[in-house]
Amino acid sequence: MSSLEETKYILKKYNIRANKKLGQNFLIDDDAINKIVSSAKINKDDLVIEIGPGLGTLTSKLLEKARRVIAIELDEKMIKILTDRFKLYNNFTLINEDILKVNLKQLISNNIEIGKAKIVANLPYYITTPIIMKLLEDKLNIESITVMVQKEVADRIVEVPGGKLSGAITYSVNYYAETEEIVLVGKESFIPSPEVDSKVIKLKIRNVPPVNVKNEEMFFKVIKASFMQRRKTLINGLTNSGIIQDKKKLEQIIKQMNLNLEIRGEKLSLEQFAELSNIITESI
Repeated sequence: MSSLEETKYILKKYNIRANKKLGQNFLIDDDAINKIVSSAKINKDDLVIEIGPGLGTLTSKLLEKARRVIAIELDEKMIKILTDRFKLYNNFTLINEDILKVNLKQLISNNIEIGKAKIVANLPYYITTPIIMKLLEDKLNIESITVMVQKEVADRIVEVPGGKLSGAITYSVNYYAETEEIVLVGKESFIPSPEVDSKVIKLKIRNVPPVNVKNEEMFFKVIKASFMQRRKTLINGLTNSGIIQDKKKLEQIIKQMNLNLEIRGEKLSLEQFAELSNIITESI
């Protein structure tokens, strides 16, 4: 049975529809599903955490490959379906909870036996960034994050820092992980069809950050402030945020870095943001 046939069958059997408030769009593209699984490089030693399994279309493939799959699902209607589908699997655990409220560090620690965990997800568009940043900022014992997200967000995440599509998330993700674009997934690959296309991307967690940062909190504050008002210069963005209120002092720092006083945040490299935050840390 194809994913399309399977999805239609389950929706009819349980008499349910996608929950728009939860951003549900059920993936029915077998090729995309297979590429998600293959790019995650799951083997029989792996603990996989799946966020938002929905009807379990991707889950069934993960269970075939992994030692254990822990699925975290918010929608109670999906819990009934997932419980029915996978009750005979001894390597399946289901948690009915908001992913942003789950103590993933403890969850992984309690279940990991070999190596690191891997995270796989088809993320709702409306909450993509908070989830990705939680996974990275919590510094979990994970090897990789393979996710499907809105194409526009994916393009920003995989962009080279300082590139045309750079945003605050570009730099933040790049600090924690190496990024890779896997495949474009058209909107027709879902039921119901969203208004935009999606992309599967993979984040391979770094063992060590690529830059030396003296104060991570300041580093991310500087990045965020630099992109709050994209048309503002770097100097105006930082002074408006209150990080440094003395504009002349900031101008001296920018000159010290041999940068143009009119430069905007999106033109800086990750290394330059690290240097800038380190100088600010030492000067306040």
